[in-house]
Amino acid sequence: MVEDNFLNQKQFSDLENYTINNDYFPFYLQRKVNTEQKNNNDYYFTHLILNEGVKTSNDFDNFIFFLKEKLNVKAFIRIKINIYPSTSELVNHAPHIDYDFPHKGMILGLNSCDGYTTLQDGTKIGSVKNRALYFDPSKPHSSSSCTNAQFRANINMNYF
Repeated sequence: MVEDNFLNQKQFSDLENYTINNDYFPFYLQRKVNTEQKNNNDYYFTHLILNEGVKTSNDFDNFIFFLKEKLNVKAFIRIKINIYPSTSELVNHAPHIDYDFPHKGMILGLNSCDGYTTLQDGTKIGSVKNRALYFDPSKPHSSSSCTNAQFRANINMNYF
């Protein structure tokens, strides 16, 4: 399911300014997009906020204000921000699953670009600023790069 305008304008603007419009917000190099990736040239940057229910970043409290309420979350498994650098041609990354047990997932687009997420049935959901994609992350899905923006940015959440 897709929900455009997931956050109100002020919430989204605050989130955008705190993360991708902030030259001092840290992102960390990941040498592979996922464990299924065969191409060593595919990399991305992340900021891990929470992993396996444990805060990994002091930025957690800046995200929780809207997430629990909007998503009706019982517990978060992982929250991370992804930055996929622009490539000269669109690259569809290898399909993967996030965790092999039933849970919920949501990807929130932080910018608009020609990148996308591909679901198990082949449906491609475009990367649109403030668009939420609700999906089953225990089923194969894949990310992509972009060609028409400096990067593709999103927040990826796994939760119950």
